[in-house]
Amino acid sequence: MRVPAPATQLIPGRNEVLNSHSLNSRRSLHIFAPMPNITSTYLATEADALLAQMGVALPRYRQGELVVRTPITGEIIGRVHETGATDAASEIDKAHAAFLDWQLVPAPKRGELVRLLGEELRTHKVALGRLISLEVGKIVSEGLGEVQEMIDICDYAVGLSRQLYGLTLATERGEHRMMETWHPLGVTGIISAFNFPAAVWSWNAALALVCGDSIVWKPSEKTPLSALATHALLECAAKRFATQGGTVPEGLFGLVIGGRPIGQVLVDHPLIPLICATGSTSMGRTVGPKVAERFARSLLELGGNNGAIVTPSADLDLTLRGITFAAMGTAGQRCTSLRRLFVHESIYDRLMSRLKRTYESVAVGNPLDPLNLVGPLIDGAAYEAMQAALAEAAALGATIQGGSRITVSGAPEAFYVRPAMVEIGTQTGPVVRETFAPILYVLKYSELSSALRLHNAVPHGLSSAIFTNDVREAELFLSVRGSDCGIANVNIGPSGAEIGGAFGGEKETGGGRESGSDARKSYMRRATNTINYGRTLPLAQGVEFGVA
Repeated sequence: MRVPAPATQLIPGRNEVLNSHSLNSRRSLHIFAPMPNITSTYLATEADALLAQMGVALPRYRQGELVVRTPITGEIIGRVHETGATDAASEIDKAHAAFLDWQLVPAPKRGELVRLLGEELRTHKVALGRLISLEVGKIVSEGLGEVQEMIDICDYAVGLSRQLYGLTLATERGEHRMMETWHPLGVTGIISAFNFPAAVWSWNAALALVCGDSIVWKPSEKTPLSALATHALLECAAKRFATQGGTVPEGLFGLVIGGRPIGQVLVDHPLIPLICATGSTSMGRTVGPKVAERFARSLLELGGNNGAIVTPSADLDLTLRGITFAAMGTAGQRCTSLRRLFVHESIYDRLMSRLKRTYESVAVGNPLDPLNLVGPLIDGAAYEAMQAALAEAAALGATIQGGSRITVSGAPEAFYVRPAMVEIGTQTGPVVRETFAPILYVLKYSELSSALRLHNAVPHGLSSAIFTNDVREAELFLSVRGSDCGIANVNIGPSGAEIGGAFGGEKETGGGRESGSDARKSYMRRATNTINYGRTLPLAQGVEFGVA
């Protein structure tokens, strides 16, 4: 982790004011000279150029009613057309018709379309990564990392297209064979969140397409530009697929843009047998029952109040790096962000003294400057939620470091904050809830058993970690008596999963699994088949039913 020397810190204190001109400069911004207080249109111009480069027509991002702001300065960088409910239903109908044809295409041929999408993503990795940084406020390497994640899932899905196998099962009847077959499911509805505006779509879309499904995507209304760009790249891949002799049915992949009412159209539509929804637990409480009412499936990726335990044997250098990325990366706006840290009393002071220095010196500011490690929150609502949680913690007697807003002259809609570290004596109040912001609650423990109990005593069950060099502690954490999360790590933080493993969590995280392992089964339907190749008809379980 790179931490600037104190003399060149971007953020030296609690009541800083940055200049909006400096936020739009490509140069290092860690020492400021007096500059005029101006509002620049540089980021909007760059967004236009990136979208055009990826094949998005100008009317799609400049002539709509949905205002898109960059959290970097708060300025408007797009105006996108919203999809009406009738048009959204029409997209679903077209997707269903496309599915009826696409399911008949051999799976390796379907994989070729996804391979071409991966090529488009490689070609446009820098442009799409930059656009994600502009729209979400991610630092440059995280924007690029999101696109790399999309490339990786395309590679994975292409291999999967030749491995959609079932099992041959033992049967109790002679001259019979029993097996399972996996078939395409139908239209996959994808509802994604702002923090990973393209990657989460790709986890679902790449697998759904090779499994024989069509897709309809509703991105977050906060980040439609990344969706438009991604959709355009898939359109380019489809055109290349057609020139190679492949057939892409009209409506195979749809994009609908808007708020909750448009999501509701997907959730309620009888021609969508699978809804893949990423968002808050409250969103999942609405989506899950509505989908279940019509006996469809929901794959829910919801919140996470992720914890990590630091034991006396932990490598503190490694631990420090693992904690800081997990707690501060993406300004704490990952579902896998580290939010609760349990530190053994014997090493508490040593670790905390180093962690406090890191929190004091980490560079916060323009995420397009490679020297900065923490960018802005997505919007004012996120900032208000963070301040409310910190105020509640303070009322409980917690000691708080950081958390203050860094104001930007000429950009009142930009919400930069210093990551907050909260030392608190008990796990209560805001500690047991997820706040989508860079807040790390730190608690001291004396026995590993008590740390494990506290770790598991929250409603969410997404990701977790333990830092230890004791093999017994590591194995205990991974055992049935350890972490109750869908992801449990040793000597790495809870954030930053690879696509090869199934991603998802338990309890109020929703129970869904996306990406690797056998997650593809969510996008398919299973049939159990029994074939009698003999001349008799023995019945299972020894049943006799003789007829003349």
